[in-house]
Amino acid sequence: MSKEDYYSLLGVSKEASGEEIKKAYRKKAVQYHPDKNPGNKEAEEKFKKISEAYEVLQDAEKRSAYDRFGHAAFDPRGAGAANHGGFSGGGFHDPFDVFREVFGAGGRGGSVFESFFGGGGDPHGPQSGADLRYDLEITLEEAANGVEKEVIYSRAVACSHCSGEGAEPGSSKKTCTTCKGRGQVVASRGFFSMQQTCPTCQGAGVIIEKPCKQCRGEGRVAERSKVKVKIPAGVKTGSKLRSANGGEAGVHNGPYGDLYIVLYVKEHEFFERHGDDLFCEIAIKFTLAVLGGTLEVPTLHGKASLKIPEGTQSGTTFRLKGSGMSILHASHKGDQLIRVNVEVPQKLTKEQRRILESFAKACGDIDSKGGIKGLFERLKK
Repeated sequence: MSKEDYYSLLGVSKEASGEEIKKAYRKKAVQYHPDKNPGNKEAEEKFKKISEAYEVLQDAEKRSAYDRFGHAAFDPRGAGAANHGGFSGGGFHDPFDVFREVFGAGGRGGSVFESFFGGGGDPHGPQSGADLRYDLEITLEEAANGVEKEVIYSRAVACSHCSGEGAEPGSSKKTCTTCKGRGQVVASRGFFSMQQTCPTCQGAGVIIEKPCKQCRGEGRVAERSKVKVKIPAGVKTGSKLRSANGGEAGVHNGPYGDLYIVLYVKEHEFFERHGDDLFCEIAIKFTLAVLGGTLEVPTLHGKASLKIPEGTQSGTTFRLKGSGMSILHASHKGDQLIRVNVEVPQKLTKEQRRILESFAKACGDIDSKGGIKGLFERLKK
């Protein structure tokens, strides 16, 4: 009997990304896991198949071989295995290794895999709190000059009434009789023998006689917190700031996580940012472009004088050194680039027209009949 297609098993297309494959596997693995389907042999077999499919598709090299040769890529007798050595023997090992890869093993705050299936470590010991993320929008001026902001957010903190213990002051905790304090029990499902969270103490290993009235035995309560953050000059969209211990309190009096503030710089109505430089466009009078002079221009740090030479053409770009963005952790700044566009008046008074005609005549732009010479006539000349 031919084996089922790996993509069909996971319910994804052949163009699915690695993240989509991971999410699809996670969903199906939970659905067909033997703990969720006690005594169901079909579910056990399905779990093994989707685990095998995931192990192949999550590996770029194995997936490439599978896309080219199908299941033959992992058959030691087939050409696929010969040409892609290292994939023979079925390409499938312990399905729980795959599960650990999806959920992550170890690391701060414990493994999601271990907490789901009941794994190593002290289940009722202190556990690190979760890190939190806060998205903060700032203006371009604030990014250029630096600013201090106050961030207000919600998080779980240690309960002050029970000092994070989860029990009413003066009451005690007893060792769970079901798991003998281990927080886990062993469950057998066919050929599987697994540890899982104790249903009596929910993995705590102890039973609280009188749960704290304030936190109801959780040891943590929700709280609105405030923190002031200093944003240095020169930050960009995507820059991150870390506030140590600004995250959530850990379970069982574990340490606090951190707060990460991700910055987003708003678009400016006048300036465009190009790295550490700023770009803007300014309209100038045609008389200033012809005669030259000095123009006062805005910058993020105040005003500056820009010298316009005689005969400046529309579209000319000037550079103001050191008038751009502050550079992070540096004493100097980027530049400001200014493109000038010559503004042509739409209406003229009789006097203005007479003067311009005289100017045009002096320049040879008026023909013998008193009309403005066309382009073809000027090209012939």
